[in-house]
Amino acid sequence: MANPLTTFPVGQSHVSVYSSKSEMGAAAAADASQILRDVISQRGHARIIVATGNSQLDVITSLTADRSIRWSSVELFHMDEYVGLPSSHSASFAGWVKNYVTDKVHLAKVHYLRGDAANLDEEADHYGKSLTSVPIDLCFLGFGENGHIAFNDPHVADFHDPLIIKRVTLDKKCREQQVGEGHFPDIEAVPQEAITLTCPTLMSARQLICCVPESRKAEAVRNALEGPLTEACPASLVVTHPGAKIYLDRNSAALLNTSPTLK
Repeated sequence: MANPLTTFPVGQSHVSVYSSKSEMGAAAAADASQILRDVISQRGHARIIVATGNSQLDVITSLTADRSIRWSSVELFHMDEYVGLPSSHSASFAGWVKNYVTDKVHLAKVHYLRGDAANLDEEADHYGKSLTSVPIDLCFLGFGENGHIAFNDPHVADFHDPLIIKRVTLDKKCREQQVGEGHFPDIEAVPQEAITLTCPTLMSARQLICCVPESRKAEAVRNALEGPLTEACPASLVVTHPGAKIYLDRNSAALLNTSPTLK
């Protein structure tokens, strides 16, 4: 396993920077594996929230290849979904979870958030109650190019949100990111709304594994780690979590002043 280029604390979180996206993902997966094995050994089961998308492929691919984890004792949730998009759509996050997680390992239980449910209020209520019935042990999290966590874009993020899950509108930068990552042909094809776990729900997990690679995330990383705690950059909330580990590659860390060895 590759050693990080540098490590440093930010707030209550711990940051590690790796030479490449693949090294970052492998390191994050190794740490996540240890967390899951410890939790399962102590309590007999583990409950996780999985982030989806291109930034999470390396960590999830490495993790699902790890057979030292007793996957049959793991219960899984994911954190967001587009409103009106069926799970069969190539951009569906429920579909992503199926393709990259549940088709690879046999889990105890999987909860799919259905953005095309006939009654989204009932879907959100049911999903939220299932998720909060027992504490979440580990949440995998990414940062959006606009600093969002899940689909808590800056204009809808609320660090003291009373809701567990809510329906939101997506801002232009978020929708442009989805096009840039190849999930949709153009911005008109990107749904304007999503259903998402709120900021407090994400932060309620006992531990966070946050993988944020690539140069297009460098500005969001700088704002989250070196800027003020603000809903204008929802990811800034992550550094207040004592169980947060943030994994960067050289490119996503390029704008940081707190990692001078990378300059």
